[in-house]
Amino acid sequence: MAIKRPKPEEIVVKLRQVEVLMGQGMPRIDAIRQISVTEQTYYRWKKKYGGMGTEQLKELKRLQKENERLRRAVSDLTLDKL
Repeated sequence: MAIKRPKPEEIVVKLRQVEVLMGQGMPRIDAIRQISVTEQTYYRWKKKYGGMGTEQLKELKRLQKENERLRRAVSDLTLDKL
């Protein structure tokens, strides 16, 4: 059975849930457990998506797609030149 990986939008929502729970006085470890992820996963998500809103997330996705398209174009041109 395949492992379901959360989408970036879901990750941002979970990070906000932890912030809300901590704001209510819950210890960070308990708040992380509440959203059903490990500490390591939480900190990795926080490093990548921390402080990001939905608009910024959409912009990040758009830039990643454009970057991939440009890399493919450069790769194709390099192969044609060889």
